[in-house]
Amino acid sequence: MSVRVTEEVVRWSLRYCSRRSPVQLRSFLLTTSIKDRSFPSQQFAHIWGTRQSQTCLDRSPVSSVRFYSRGGIHSQDLEAKEHVSSPMGQSSLPAEIQSDERSSPFSDHLRHCGSPSDVLDLASQYSPTVRQVSNSLTHMWSTTKKMSDDQRRHELQLMFEHPEFDKLLQKAMKRVGHMRSDDLAYSLLGMVKLGVPQGSRVVQTFLRTCQENLNDFDEKGLSILASCLEHMEGNANVSALKEGMRLVVEARLPRIKNVMALQTMMRLLGKDAPLDLKRKLERKALSMTDQFSLPNTQYMIFTMATMGFYSKPLLDVCSKTIKENLHGIPFNRLYKVLQSCRELHYRDLDLLTGISEYIASIMDIWTKKQVVLFLSVFDNLAFCPAALMEAFAKKVIANPDALTLKDLLCVLKVYSSLNYDLQHQRQQFLESLSRALDPYLPKMSGFELLKAVYHLCLLGHFPSAPLEQLLQSTTLEKFSTTAPKFVPNQERMFQTVNLCLGLERPPLPQPVSVPPSVLGDPVPSSPPVNPWLSQDLRSVLGAQADSMLQEMVVVENFYLIDAVITKPLPNQTSVTEAGSRAGEECPPAESSQRIAVICTPHSGFCHGTSNPRGPLAVKIRHLKILGYNPVLRWQALHDPNPVLQITEQELQSEEKRTDFLRARIYPEHLSSDTQPKGDHRGS
Repeated sequence: MSVRVTEEVVRWSLRYCSRRSPVQLRSFLLTTSIKDRSFPSQQFAHIWGTRQSQTCLDRSPVSSVRFYSRGGIHSQDLEAKEHVSSPMGQSSLPAEIQSDERSSPFSDHLRHCGSPSDVLDLASQYSPTVRQVSNSLTHMWSTTKKMSDDQRRHELQLMFEHPEFDKLLQKAMKRVGHMRSDDLAYSLLGMVKLGVPQGSRVVQTFLRTCQENLNDFDEKGLSILASCLEHMEGNANVSALKEGMRLVVEARLPRIKNVMALQTMMRLLGKDAPLDLKRKLERKALSMTDQFSLPNTQYMIFTMATMGFYSKPLLDVCSKTIKENLHGIPFNRLYKVLQSCRELHYRDLDLLTGISEYIASIMDIWTKKQVVLFLSVFDNLAFCPAALMEAFAKKVIANPDALTLKDLLCVLKVYSSLNYDLQHQRQQFLESLSRALDPYLPKMSGFELLKAVYHLCLLGHFPSAPLEQLLQSTTLEKFSTTAPKFVPNQERMFQTVNLCLGLERPPLPQPVSVPPSVLGDPVPSSPPVNPWLSQDLRSVLGAQADSMLQEMVVVENFYLIDAVITKPLPNQTSVTEAGSRAGEECPPAESSQRIAVICTPHSGFCHGTSNPRGPLAVKIRHLKILGYNPVLRWQALHDPNPVLQITEQELQSEEKRTDFLRARIYPEHLSSDTQPKGDHRGS
């Protein structure tokens, strides 16, 4: 099928989509306030009457407010309607209007206009040509981009009240059929950005004209149009235009040569694009990687997040360029890169480490709020930015009072969740956070107080002031009104606080306890026995008559252990701590040891390490207190813990699983198997 035939199919399919359901329009008068468009309340003074008519611009019954509505067509605009569908390449305007106007007096004055009202004042003194109408709308939008919010709001109100604004949009409607594709796209973008109602007749007319002339748009025009549609609400014409652009982009994909244009159209296609089209876009982008600038790599990651499309080869290319040029990336883009990586579930260890070290090295140029935002997004990525956490802890110790309550809650969450060991700075850091928190205690809501105490408990720190404030009867009463959907999380935090106080027994000025009324049902639901783990453990323990296996053991009515193995000590000189508690499990004899086997998902560990995150870390800490002895110390762990941890990734096949378990449950057998061989060779 030729390209021309394909274009005709696209053209006729678009016409069918937009015309398949004519609408009946009501006739009535209506006033519309600028407030509806995010401007101060100010009603339009000039209201036009409408008469009943039919149009295919939209399906919804609407009315005409000035010319901002897609209702009945004013008599002065009938001629414009006749020209809407005329081909762009066959303009009937005078030749001088089609000439280059960049050096005209109007264009010279336009460059010096500093507000939309200035542009409208200029337009009232001339009779703008087609190109100048488009340039005026674009320049009006450009002048507002660098204004403050208040100034922009004021200038846009003046624009809507200016009598020339009506006339300018009338001219745009009358001449829309004669605009070049770039001017058509820029005019539509300018109107949408200026806040012209998207359901208005002028905007819908431009959308319809774009539909009918979509095949005449070049790469640049399509890119501008895609940028405009990103900011538009869905309606029949917008949906039809997006579908048409999808067909055009797919047909023209091999001929796209500009990276930014490709990215803009990728964002427009969005999450709803078919997977095969996303794959084609991926291949096209990979073929253009040699053209990627540093901004291109950043926007490509943003674009993939917008599309909800994960492409590891493309992400790896972008990550490599970004981590080699971190010094050239401002805060907002670097932060957005991390946010997009989180949305895509993409974690490049070198990139994340590089960003962490870079931020830590120039922390003095970042604001406190920026650093806290970085810490939060790293936590969301389950990545522990060691360099950044170390440097920020020093800042907190030096000036803890600089942290707001919001900062404190975020910092407590991050440091408890990532379980980073500050070593010699740990106690000083935690005490600094506690001191900074104290002035906020009377102002904190009950849930904020609970979160703060919960995170402090995860960190193994128990300041008395927040604990006593939380456990006061007046505070606890507030939790009775918690919305049902938040109750499970609230109860889980209270249960953790209760366990920390009971097992770790911190020295407090006066004893405190969590009342049962806020604990809920502490017994966790018991999932079925893991079949492959059960089979593998029985295989490992098959020849060990002196070992006992218990599965799905609940400890302290809170912690669930996949399997507990009780076995004799390798030599009878070692004993476990007397008086340890084991929940529902009977304490072992002094000559035996207990091994807790925990199967945990990757999310239980910081990315790229074997360092357990907050909830798993406190579980390990408590199991050690309860008398579970270590079987193996992983070299990757800074803190030897007494629990055998088995990640899903390490247990790929049955043979690997049994070897893994045997080596960690019975390491003495492994050493005894190798020792005789050495003796035999030496004899």
